[in-house]
Amino acid sequence: MAKSQAKSLFTADLVVPALQASFLKLSPRDLIRNPVMFVTAVVAALMTVLLVIGHDGLTLGFKLQLVVWLWLTVLFGTFAEALAEGRGKAQAASLRAAKAELTAKRLKGDGRVWDDVPASQLRIGDVVLVETNDLIPSDGEVVAGVASVNEAAITGESAPVIREAGGDRSAVTAGTRVISDEIRVKVTVEPGKGFLDRMIALVEGAERQKTPNEIALTLLLVGLTIIFLIAVGTIPGFATYAGGSIPVAILAALLITLIPTTIAALLSAIGIAGMDRLVRFNVLAKSGRAVEAAGDVDVLLLDKTGTITIGDRQASEFRTVGGTAAQDLAEAALLASLADETPEGRSIVTLARQDFGVTTTTLPAGAEVIPFTAQTRTSGVRIGDTLIQKGAVDSILRAHPGLGETAAATELRRITDAIARAGGTPLAVAQDGRLLGAIFLKDVVKAGIRERFGELRQMGIRTVMITGDNPLTAAAIAAEAGVDDFLAQATPEDKLALIRQEQTGGRLVAMCGDGTNDAPALAQADVGVAMNTGTQAAREAGNMVDLDSDPTKLIEVVGLGKQLLMTRGALTTFSVANDVAKYFAIIPAMFVALYPGLGVLNVMGLATPQSAILSAIIFNALIIPLLVPLALKGVTYRPMAAGPLLARNLAVYGLGGLIAPFVGIKLIDLVVGGLGLA
Repeated sequence: MAKSQAKSLFTADLVVPALQASFLKLSPRDLIRNPVMFVTAVVAALMTVLLVIGHDGLTLGFKLQLVVWLWLTVLFGTFAEALAEGRGKAQAASLRAAKAELTAKRLKGDGRVWDDVPASQLRIGDVVLVETNDLIPSDGEVVAGVASVNEAAITGESAPVIREAGGDRSAVTAGTRVISDEIRVKVTVEPGKGFLDRMIALVEGAERQKTPNEIALTLLLVGLTIIFLIAVGTIPGFATYAGGSIPVAILAALLITLIPTTIAALLSAIGIAGMDRLVRFNVLAKSGRAVEAAGDVDVLLLDKTGTITIGDRQASEFRTVGGTAAQDLAEAALLASLADETPEGRSIVTLARQDFGVTTTTLPAGAEVIPFTAQTRTSGVRIGDTLIQKGAVDSILRAHPGLGETAAATELRRITDAIARAGGTPLAVAQDGRLLGAIFLKDVVKAGIRERFGELRQMGIRTVMITGDNPLTAAAIAAEAGVDDFLAQATPEDKLALIRQEQTGGRLVAMCGDGTNDAPALAQADVGVAMNTGTQAAREAGNMVDLDSDPTKLIEVVGLGKQLLMTRGALTTFSVANDVAKYFAIIPAMFVALYPGLGVLNVMGLATPQSAILSAIIFNALIIPLLVPLALKGVTYRPMAAGPLLARNLAVYGLGGLIAPFVGIKLIDLVVGGLGLA
């Protein structure tokens, strides 16, 4: 599913299957989902019957042409939808290749032996061994080991990624390949319900549901169709009153030019193509509603670590307080980090060994590891009567009442403030309630991130960085990254509360995240974009997954969401304006014999009434395939204020929708007249 897959819309491998599918979609069961095109098909079928049995004074050749162009109108609509679906099916084929019959080494008992079983037999909770060159058999979490994984089958990128136990890079996907080392993976999904299975279903369009906006527009189109159907039904009475009659074929042609066939034919294709563009950009949207919401986002919340910064903070320095020897601080920090499997914990161990020669490799027998929790924000180890802790400065001080009033605490605050102002993250270290010093964890802001946030600001989107760091560190990173605001020392509850607060104010909120602690916020956000490198919980909670794990890509996601909304709005505007222009062609032609005064409305100067009617029907059919490329590629979006953007679209698509039929119908009329077709 590489980005290079983007290709011409009209290659033979896409067009031929789409042509075949367009005939299959003429089934009433499929057509009824698009009421406007269903009415068009019913009219075409009625005209086909009247072609054989009708006697209304019209020539057989003229009625035959009307029938052909009415059926072509329906076929062009089904072709647009089939072509959009075909692009997704082509992508699904490459995904299925990655999901060939997989086998698994399912561990038994003590984990030293395994059975070779088909991946389809795996169940939630099973643990499998994946060695070098093995394909990962199921979605899951790495519970032991670290390995390089080639995810090209999913992301299209050949560069391997690291997957490891602990932290926010533990999720793995079925069909990806381990290229070095080995890992043990705990299965987290049932067979057939994995990430790859959902992707295949989504890109094929099998699970695409109409969005609220799409449903609303469909109801509007249905309403207009009913109104025009009633209006056309009253015309024979007016004609009789005027002392004449209008053939059924002419009434049918009028109805099809009045109802909004253009946007109705393209509506489904626009929605399918919107999700397809995201998939081609390596973002999986779990619903079309999420794509639309992305186009209306007002506030963007970004997790700092791994999103704004590179992610793996590295210990770069030990700073002591209260006369503590640097060697003592290094040894205590190492002991508190030996059981810490996060990248930060490992970097502390590495720094202590490299710079201070600490040789301890394992914890003493009987040592009690104190794990990190979001509530305490500390971790450490208890060795006999000795308690060593490391964690956020305020959390360490809070754990030991009275410690905050000491000279060592004052010195620690000075040191940690300096670390924070430098954009780093300070971790305090204490032993038995005595402060030893701080660890300088260095954060690195991703290149180009400031410019990307500037683009979001141009779109009218406010950016908020969310971090567990203290306010000084958060302020330094926020200033360097260029975000509009930040929330420091944030717990999962704080993130959730902030999103709800923004939503209460009527704003749509997007959230990027990759960790289990981001899952509640991702689920609450209107647009929750989970990183593919993140945990399974995060990927399940979000309604989008970024396969490249590039949080700055949300700018493009917002742009694609806006493009979807603009494309639908632009083509709706064009369709309505287009219909208005068609009235000037067909209505004067229909009634000029009964009401000669209507001849002044023949502003196009069309040759004959029959030529005008046939030209309008031909134009009505041809405009659909001409707009298919625009529907599938989308209207170009440029960051600008809503007012100028609306004015531009009205000028281009509103005015264009009025002018195009005048030009097109006149040219077709010249051809029809020249060839003697009417």
